[in-house]
Amino acid sequence: MRNPALDLLPDSPFVTLRALLDDVAPPAGVEPVSMAVGEPVNGYPALVGEILAAHVDLWGRYAPMGGTEALNAAMIGWLMRRFGLPEGAIRPGQSIAPLAGTREGLFLLPQVVTAARSGDTPAVLIPSPFYHTYAGAALAAGAEPVFLPTDADTHHLPDLDAVSPDLWARASLIYLCSPTNPGGTVADLDYLTRLVNLARAHDVVVVADECYADLYFGDPPPSALQAALALDGTLTAVVVVHSLSKRSSVPGLRAGFCAGDPAVIRPFLRLREYGAVFMPLPAQAVAARLWADDAHVAVNRAYYRANMEVAEAVLGDHPGFARPEAGFFLWLRVGDGEAVARRLWVEAGIRAVPGAYLGRPDARGRNTGAPYLRFALVHDRATTEAALRRVRAVL
Repeated sequence: MRNPALDLLPDSPFVTLRALLDDVAPPAGVEPVSMAVGEPVNGYPALVGEILAAHVDLWGRYAPMGGTEALNAAMIGWLMRRFGLPEGAIRPGQSIAPLAGTREGLFLLPQVVTAARSGDTPAVLIPSPFYHTYAGAALAAGAEPVFLPTDADTHHLPDLDAVSPDLWARASLIYLCSPTNPGGTVADLDYLTRLVNLARAHDVVVVADECYADLYFGDPPPSALQAALALDGTLTAVVVVHSLSKRSSVPGLRAGFCAGDPAVIRPFLRLREYGAVFMPLPAQAVAARLWADDAHVAVNRAYYRANMEVAEAVLGDHPGFARPEAGFFLWLRVGDGEAVARRLWVEAGIRAVPGAYLGRPDARGRNTGAPYLRFALVHDRATTEAALRRVRAVL
């Protein structure tokens, strides 16, 4: 008998978007521009090809699931540089695990920490709008995904005061994305500290998706690891997830890691030994070099900052515009996101994701993503400006 949870898995936003647009066409003579997928197009560092070529002989060898010594040293070194973590806070085989893409970690972590309490169905708390993997992970772990609405009034972060004691009592894990996708806002250290305190008080694990942490336009966003260590010098109840996909423009490399509480990471490493995909040794060599190099990331930040400046110049006077603090998504309030997405495709050849597809209705039936569209500002500056001027014409 197959797992009935599979019937509850929501379609990805892109499947739903195809259903919305497949029966209509963009206008004749207009070059379509997809701003739906957050896939970097600005190229990756030249060292990627050089290192792959230098390690071509390693394709014929199995790779250690826990990562090579060089990869672990590079990942830990980046955490120490980027977040000022103390020596010894993160240890290979204890508090860090390489991932074949962060989706793997985000999906598997609930299986490590989720169990029923007092006979109740366990809950996994998810900010809404959200990355669809969070919901699939909760269902696969036998938990109920419970969506915490976010909007501009909450800085696009869950309102922690709105989580009832009963919900905390049956929760096993809470996801947090900061910088947020799609809102592009940042959880400050006070917010992170409060979240970690609440999670610890209720025996809940915080999984902080920090994949956009290096694509910021003001002060560098803090990490949940900093909040945990500042409280008591431990990483209890906190796991963070990081990726090279956006930071280094290599989504195809499938290279990331999770780090944090050894009580979670050690069993997670055991779980990976049974069913996860290892990173090939040439990919581990590339990842080690990329984590050790910050210069190319500064170039990426400048690229996306330029696109945000274009967005502000073209759409800044639109009443639904808010300039993101980080990331490369523009989260634009347009009224009826689904209707406007269809109009943009038909009238301007612009593909964007309706915010409703990234969220779920709350207890009152309100989907806080419904009035929005998400635009991925990943194209070069000229393409981005031309596309956004088409958007403005329709709006």
